[in-house]
Amino acid sequence: MPDARFSIEDAMLRSIVADALARARAKGATESEAEVSEGYGQTVTVRKGAVETIEHNRDKGLGVSVLIGKQKGYASTSDLSRKAVEDTVDAALSIARFTASDDANGLADQALLARAEDIRDLDLFHPWDVSVEQGIQIARRCEAAAFRLDPRITNSEGATVSTQQSQFMFGTSAGFLGGYRSTRHFVSCSVIAQEGDAMQRDDWYSTARAPADLAKPAAIGDYAGRRTLARLRSRKIGTREARVLLEAPLASGLVGHFVNAVSGGSLYRKTSFLLDSLGTQVFSPIVNIREEPHRVRGQASTCFDDDGVLTRPRDVVRDGVLQGYFLGTYSARKLGMSSTGNAGGNHNLVLVPGEKDLVGMLREMGTGLLVTELMGQGINPVTGDYSRGAAGYWVENGEIQYPVEEITIAGNLREMFRNIVAIGNDTLVRGSRECGSVLIEGMTVAGN
Repeated sequence: MPDARFSIEDAMLRSIVADALARARAKGATESEAEVSEGYGQTVTVRKGAVETIEHNRDKGLGVSVLIGKQKGYASTSDLSRKAVEDTVDAALSIARFTASDDANGLADQALLARAEDIRDLDLFHPWDVSVEQGIQIARRCEAAAFRLDPRITNSEGATVSTQQSQFMFGTSAGFLGGYRSTRHFVSCSVIAQEGDAMQRDDWYSTARAPADLAKPAAIGDYAGRRTLARLRSRKIGTREARVLLEAPLASGLVGHFVNAVSGGSLYRKTSFLLDSLGTQVFSPIVNIREEPHRVRGQASTCFDDDGVLTRPRDVVRDGVLQGYFLGTYSARKLGMSSTGNAGGNHNLVLVPGEKDLVGMLREMGTGLLVTELMGQGINPVTGDYSRGAAGYWVENGEIQYPVEEITIAGNLREMFRNIVAIGNDTLVRGSRECGSVLIEGMTVAGN
């Protein structure tokens, strides 16, 4: 998929944004912002060697926000003709006139905006020139690696190969203008194993900005198959209190719960169990979390946030103490604070690893539960109460004894954060977060 497949050149992106902002100003907007974007890609899925789906996507759009005083309106369109741009601006203005005034509305403070010299190449654009036929062959190799492992792998939910690329330009009436191109590629495999009447499934995937950074397709399929086979002959266990070791992909979700709790929307709505926690001990002292928005080829790298505010590397948690929230311009004003450059979310959040790999973490745990799958959404963001269906492996003396299923792990996130006793160096990147496995003391494991 060569770069030439973008239908809109950079100069045209800038022109569309400029036209939208000029129209808004001419029609009475006191402030405005506009973003134009384009994306395309393809996805192929193979199941049991046969092609199941071939998808092509191409999207483009313009979003315009305008303010009349402190009244805000928003409208969007997928038609980028001059007439459609004008109509979209007019629609946003019409909406603004009927909305309530909100003192927190408005563009980001000028002093916080990224300047031209701040916007640098973070190496995010690596198109993958893979044809549909090549994608199919890659998916087949991935799936075949799982089937080769053992005749007990009898079925598949499919192997998928996806490549996507996009570009955008964002501008405001205050003079900010910035945008960039990026790519994201994905290879995954999910298979099913059967022994007697018992069946188990598991999966694995790799995602990266550059195709060269993806795991080998055969390695992905092989690992998905091994994970699936390991779950056969699962048992149920009785209810008890135990140490719980969350595998790295699931530990990423735990960090995600923290992010939600200390993000602006949850804080000003008072729907967080970590209200007024800035400068307080929210994690075990061994926990350190950094935000690294300028990481080269990072999954969530950017020089500016969705408001145009400059992003900066920072310690979010140091020795367990919360150093900063995740705030965009609007939520910061609602809280009487300053934006942290997080309009749109966090950027490459890194849970600083410890010294032990997964084997070492199992030995550190001694006896307890290694969790490799979580199900359900049993989390109360206001109280922090946590209860999720789970599957994994029972561990004794640092060694896996047998797989377990149909259990629930429960606790309270506030206590779980403080009861983290070890962090692994088996780090994985999952979306905007990077972390290893996490060992938590004293959780309730509910079984038979």
